[in-house]
Amino acid sequence: MLKIGLTGGIGAGKSEVSRLLAAHGAVIVDSDVIAREVVAPGTDGLKAVVAEFGPQVLRTDGSLDRPALGAIVFADPERLRALNAIVHPLVRARSAELEDAAAPDAVVVHDVPLLAENGLAPLYDLVVVVDAEDDVRIDRLVRLRGMAEDEARARMAAQATRADRLAIADVVIDNSGPLERLVPRVAEVWEQLKSRQV
Repeated sequence: MLKIGLTGGIGAGKSEVSRLLAAHGAVIVDSDVIAREVVAPGTDGLKAVVAEFGPQVLRTDGSLDRPALGAIVFADPERLRALNAIVHPLVRARSAELEDAAAPDAVVVHDVPLLAENGLAPLYDLVVVVDAEDDVRIDRLVRLRGMAEDEARARMAAQATRADRLAIADVVIDNSGPLERLVPRVAEVWEQLKSRQV
């Protein structure tokens, strides 16, 4: 089994790279998906989040109101740390379960947005960083996700810098350009990963 850590700043295109790697045959362990699972209605994770942040982070149907929670934690580093202290251990435990279920010869790609921030690089055989210029990322967040520019900048500021991510990269996928350039680059990286497989 080859364990890959995949990361990239918000708006860099990490999710698209993850999708392309899955199409090549990678087993994807997506921390964002798991982070949603561990705070789904009825979970201990959601109960802990409500205990920490109050009922204003719940929707009327009892599910987590992500925009309301995001407005709190992305404006205050201490509150973000409090949220991470609840969610991250739950995500790690579920990620380990999924990795253990993969075939012995699998390429397991852990899609981890905060890999650099949390010093997780040593957990993986290789770290792949999806990179894009800051202005490209801001444009994508505003144009494609409908964020206000100040919100996009705040989200980016809450993450590691590009330099911090690039410092831990074994492989860099530049995604500043169009999808037509990304597809062959991911195919090339996949072949590199498969060649590392024992």
